[in-house]
Amino acid sequence: MKDAARALSGFDVSRETIERLTIFAELVKKWNPRINLVSRNSLETLWDRHFVDSLQVLQCADLGNHWVDIGSGGGFPGLVTAIAAMDNHADHRFTLIESDQRKCAFLRTVVRETGCNVKVLTERIESVDPQQADILSARALTDLDVLFSFCDRHLKPNGLALFPKGVSWKKEVDNAAKQWNFTADAITSLTEPNAVILKIRGIARV
Repeated sequence: MKDAARALSGFDVSRETIERLTIFAELVKKWNPRINLVSRNSLETLWDRHFVDSLQVLQCADLGNHWVDIGSGGGFPGLVTAIAAMDNHADHRFTLIESDQRKCAFLRTVVRETGCNVKVLTERIESVDPQQADILSARALTDLDVLFSFCDRHLKPNGLALFPKGVSWKKEVDNAAKQWNFTADAITSLTEPNAVILKIRGIARV
């Protein structure tokens, strides 16, 4: 709890949320040797590298009723945002889409242990029924061009896409602009000064 409280001191989260996120963190440590949820090196900086990195995505959101996280993997940022949203938005729906059955088993375990309002779909992103998301997020999944094709399927026309991106984010934006119209705001990352969170709206094919 002390590590969690230190790392999350800059966020407006309740003690109950910190407790739930601590349960999540302990499950990551327990399951990681078997299914590689996060890199072994990043386990040592789990709170800063993964939890803070995910919570800052929530700070960029204008919460709608349905948040969809694609390629959810170990639950970053989707499951972290769902747990944190329980403080003030307990009625909001979160859907995590992940094709790996073992990772989905992990995600469902965290959902059960924390009691958050999350549905986990074990399907490929391009195969699952359109989700009509108000917010769509993905972390370390693929290039913007491909992400936009997923947005085209799952995000409402007036919805918001939130994508953490690394140092090459400007190149990705330029490449995506060849095939897509969109508006993007770049929010500097709290965990990596050369990285950003892209807030993207109005995604449509050229």
